[in-house]
Amino acid sequence: MHKTDPDFYTVGQITGLTGVSSRALQYYDEIGLLKPRMRTEAGYRLYDKNSLELLQQILFFKELGFSLKQIRNLTQQPDFDRISAYRNQKNLLLLKRNRIDRLIQLLNRLEKGEHCMSFKEFDLSEYLEALEQFKTRDTTAIEKYFGGREHFELLLKKIREDEDEVARLAIQEYGSIEKYTEAMKHNLEHFSEIMEETLTEDAVEIGRQTDALFAQLTADLSREISSPQNREIILKLAALFQKNAASLSLDLPYWKVMADTYSNDYVKDQTDLRYGKGAADYISTAFLYFGQRGDLSPS
Repeated sequence: MHKTDPDFYTVGQITGLTGVSSRALQYYDEIGLLKPRMRTEAGYRLYDKNSLELLQQILFFKELGFSLKQIRNLTQQPDFDRISAYRNQKNLLLLKRNRIDRLIQLLNRLEKGEHCMSFKEFDLSEYLEALEQFKTRDTTAIEKYFGGREHFELLLKKIREDEDEVARLAIQEYGSIEKYTEAMKHNLEHFSEIMEETLTEDAVEIGRQTDALFAQLTADLSREISSPQNREIILKLAALFQKNAASLSLDLPYWKVMADTYSNDYVKDQTDLRYGKGAADYISTAFLYFGQRGDLSPS
């Protein structure tokens, strides 16, 4: 095929269409990110319409902060779905745009001389982006530890809905959103290893004891939530949670998060399946009730 064939594009034409330099195209070729469709007899690289579509994907991913290595790994997966990638990229860009819009609104108010000590604009967008990347990158972990993509989407939805509360807890535990995001990114990058290491004999035993206490708590769903028996069970659960994470602060926000967890559709279905219909709502209500009372200390 001759290089002037309209179905093929030279490096110069690609540069003119996209603004991507010839040096960048050469580098993409060298690292296997974007190979030319063919070469002329003189050795000039030629690209086709599929190449342009892939280059567009690459530019979107770059705009979202993905490294070239990450982009190559994503686009070369056997099950890579171009349309799905566009959808995910759009969602990430919308998050980014919304964050920038909030920052601009804050700056407009400050520019007018308003005294506005607001920090909610410095939100969890970067952390949410990391979760989106994790969802795309680590499909095996998503299936194994979250019950599939659909349930992970529910988790993301819950975090977005409770973004202010999550941000507050992040600052409380880590000192800043930036430090929290950095720690969570590390955890996501090493998620499978961390999960395997976490499943120690002690953790398994704690899980067994927790399961037994949940069974006791939900054995009679007609029992008053405020009953002394329930309080003793929640106290024992609190002790186990604390044992599993010594630095945990078992204050009201923690119990609210726990209550919300058992309102999650996936967790709710799994809990009801294990302990009986209505168990998840009962557990959620109990966590919230005793958390609000603030008397979860041994008698």
